[in-house]
Order: sequence, then structure tokens, then C-alpha cells
Amino acid sequence: MRLEYIPIVLGAIAALIGALLLYDAASPEGARPLRERRRRARAEINVPGEVLAGLGTLCLAAAFVGADQWRWTTVLVIIGTLLLIAGAILNRAFLREMLLFRGSSRRTEEHETPPVAKPKEDEPRLRIR
Repeated sequence: MRLEYIPIVLGAIAALIGALLLYDAASPEGARPLRERRRRARAEINVPGEVLAGLGTLCLAAAFVGADQWRWTTVLVIIGTLLLIAGAILNRAFLREMLLFRGSSRRTEEHETPPVAKPKEDEPRLRIR
């Protein structure tokens, strides 16, 4: 493989990610998670923000593929960066939850107490020797 093909491969991967973001934004809400398993409600995804992030990713993919030989590469990088930032700002609650609320210790608020499983009284305790 020649070294000149690396930006094209990276551009194709970025274009695939951007297309998946646009598909997820266009898909109906029924295709999202079927059953809520968390103790707290999930933050909602802002669909216009996801569209902006997908378009920004596609702009950056086109800039990768165009490399230095295309005259619009700089413009696409600037536009793609602005679109990605705008999409991240619109989805900041969702991104905050995905990045910061990890693990079982952060699933409830400070004033909430998590449910505790009580041992059953009628079952004998198992002893390990």
C-alpha cells in the first residue's frame, strides 16, 4: 500500500461514521433502546445536533480525501469543525451523561437511595467449606 492512500482510507472511515450519524438521526424513535434498564432517565439525543455532527464528520471526510490537491480543503475543515462544535453544544447533556455518569455509583441522585436486594428468609443459606 502506498503512503498516499492513507488519507483516502481515513476519509472513507470518517465518511462511514458520518453516514451512520445521519442514519441514526433520521431513524425513527422506535428504533432506539427498546427497554430502559437504568434507574434514572436517559438524557435525550438532540436530533438536529446529531445531524450537524454527521454533516461535520462528512465535511472532514471530504477534506481527508481531497488532501492538499483540492482547493476547498481548508474551507471544508473550518466548516466541518464548526458543525461538529455546534452538534456537540446541542447534545451537551447527552455527551455529559455518556462521559461522566459511569458505573453503578453514579446512577442515582444524592437524595435518592438505590434499591437493595433483601435476602429471602425461607431459603437456607449455602455454606462454602
